Amino acid sequence: MSTKDAVRLEPAWTIDDVAAYLRVPVETLRTWRKKRTGPPARRCGKHLRYDPVAVRAWLSSSDVA
Repeated sequence: MSTKDAVRLEPAWTIDDVAAYLRVPVETLRTWRKKRTGPPARRCGKHLRYDPVAVRAWLSSSDVA
């Protein structure tokens, strides 16, 4: 597979990236995570990362108030 054929993946977002994208404080994202109501996140070692596609899907879902 050549480089032209490879799918370009968007890098995972940090909590600061998601907060900026959603225009909410980081603490709001932490509260949502504790309540399991916010966008899905994963731990990568000691770091929390968000899949940009999943964040956008969460935002456009009907569950978001």
